Amino acid sequence: MSTYRFNEDFVWGVATSSYQIEGAAHEDGRGPSIWDAFCNVPGKVVNGENGDVACDHYHRFEEDLDLMAELGVKAYRFSIAWPRVQPTGSGAFNEKGLAFYERLVDGLLERDIQPFATLYHWDLPLALQQQQNGWESRDTAYRFADYARKIGSVLGDRVASIATHNEPWCTAWLGNANGYFAPGNADLKKAAHVAHHLLLSHGLALQALRADGVKAPLGIVLNQSPAHGATDSPEDQAAASLEYAKFVRWYMDPLFKGEYPAEALEWYGANGPQEVIQSGDFDVIKTPMDFLGINYYTRIFASASGEKRPPGALGFTDMDWEVYPQGLTELLTRINADYKLPPIYITENGCAAKDVLDNGRVHDAERVRFYDLHLAALSDAVQQGVDVAGYFAWSLMDNFEWASGYDKRFGMVYVDYASQDRTLKDSALWYRDVIAQHAGVVLAR
Repeated sequence: MSTYRFNEDFVWGVATSSYQIEGAAHEDGRGPSIWDAFCNVPGKVVNGENGDVACDHYHRFEEDLDLMAELGVKAYRFSIAWPRVQPTGSGAFNEKGLAFYERLVDGLLERDIQPFATLYHWDLPLALQQQQNGWESRDTAYRFADYARKIGSVLGDRVASIATHNEPWCTAWLGNANGYFAPGNADLKKAAHVAHHLLLSHGLALQALRADGVKAPLGIVLNQSPAHGATDSPEDQAAASLEYAKFVRWYMDPLFKGEYPAEALEWYGANGPQEVIQSGDFDVIKTPMDFLGINYYTRIFASASGEKRPPGALGFTDMDWEVYPQGLTELLTRINADYKLPPIYITENGCAAKDVLDNGRVHDAERVRFYDLHLAALSDAVQQGVDVAGYFAWSLMDNFEWASGYDKRFGMVYVDYASQDRTLKDSALWYRDVIAQHAGVVLAR
């Protein structure tokens, strides 16, 4: 087993999200989300699958918390389903939904596991989409701030942190530019407007939570990748620079510099966000954060003649994503140099694999290798001066993988969806040993 060099108080965790694991989609007052509706559109999700049952975590959360305790994880990153706690996204809150998350947080604390809450992991209340086009509407940003205040009042004294959004790029781009995710729009201008309102809602929520006296550290979670040109040609290098501006800088520049990157604005042209930007928006968006969450899976490989698979790759995951651990070091050192950042958490990192349950075991050596390589790359970034406060493996368990349905398995825990039995994979046992070796150990830089 490799030895990684992190600070003494480095947080070792696992992560999930509400729609991917909870199930109970029609119970205890939960309202429908845009993903419930999207899953009903023929051809949008593999095998026509949905999150109605998923991992049945809503009923089995105590069992899942015990699994975390068995693994020795110190933190659990989860998301709150907005339609479970506020069925229509405005108006009355659902006490049964709020009570579920109180039980979850209390159960974590009883097991000495820190709760890291995310307010939005893509399951927008369907009513907001139907009544005002969801995140296209500026009003949704204010509804989100109201929702954030409620969660802050209920859980703010017990959670270790609150992140506003998970991967706003996915909501804007996959959900609204190419229609691959809910709500299924394919309109570049809509996507630009959605991105701006997501960023605005983040700032509004931070300001509201702080005004209410919530002491939990506040931040956001962004998916990021370095971008490399397929060749050294000026065309490919320009393509890589543009992809990085659209993927990473489109969110980082507003949050930390109060502006969109000119390179990406030029690319958007008339389809940009300029129509919805109001005076003072960037002052709200760049409200100081206590932490930044980064989800890392692979790099962007850009080619002016069309994207190609990089030669000499270490391998590809079951999502057909290149295994590129050194990109994590590159990314972190670059953003650390480009921005004045708060402490960073790696809030997701993991891989899908074709896991097979055989005689009660799942031998997922490729996932163990993936985690080992990426933790080593993260350790390298720390040695180069990046302030990394913790790491969350994605994911605790196999789950509903959005448009891929249940076809892709990211978990450290194997889920038999017919029986809902959970089985620790080899990667879970490996991660347990890594945590035991490193947690609380002082490793000098």
